[in-house]
Amino acid sequence: MIGYLIGNLAWKEPTQVIIDVNGIGYEVHISLNTYSQIKNEAKCKLFTYLHVKEDAQILYGFSHTAEKSIFLKLISISGVGPNTGMMICSSLSVNEIQSAIVEEDVTTIQKVKGIGAKTAQRIILELKDKIMKEGVEARIIGTSAHHSLKEEALSALVTLGINKNIAEKTISTIIKNNHEISLEELIKRALRRA
Repeated sequence: MIGYLIGNLAWKEPTQVIIDVNGIGYEVHISLNTYSQIKNEAKCKLFTYLHVKEDAQILYGFSHTAEKSIFLKLISISGVGPNTGMMICSSLSVNEIQSAIVEEDVTTIQKVKGIGAKTAQRIILELKDKIMKEGVEARIIGTSAHHSLKEEALSALVTLGINKNIAEKTISTIIKNNHEISLEELIKRALRRA
């Protein structure tokens, strides 16, 4: 199966692109969220899903694996095909879809064109547990990533002569206010505050 494509954007519009990979143009259907990520790019990487049916083979592309993952979950539900899945991914961000499912927000899902109350309820019923489980796993992974980031930053700051207790407090404060921060940026900010 085609996992992803990297190539030049030979042609693009909000719902479809042609990506040139070594002289072969792949026609790929995309969501509006993916389009907003790649619209100013000349070259891109799209994570893909090939949908095969009797009369066609359609390639769907996503700028992030998270969007591809939620799309695959959506189309696994009876009554939600790739076009509907793409409509949901175009209307809502990945976080909005996940939040609506976890919070059982039928109204938000129903706002998507072509989604009725029964389909929205089925999406929630079938995906809530999966998304909650993934959320817990992501938090565990995120916590361990923050933990190693803290340790590396603390080691660097102590080596630079900052008091360990002051460095620990400063690092914790910075990470609390900036969930996604690089090690270099964390150390720079900590040095300014310590």
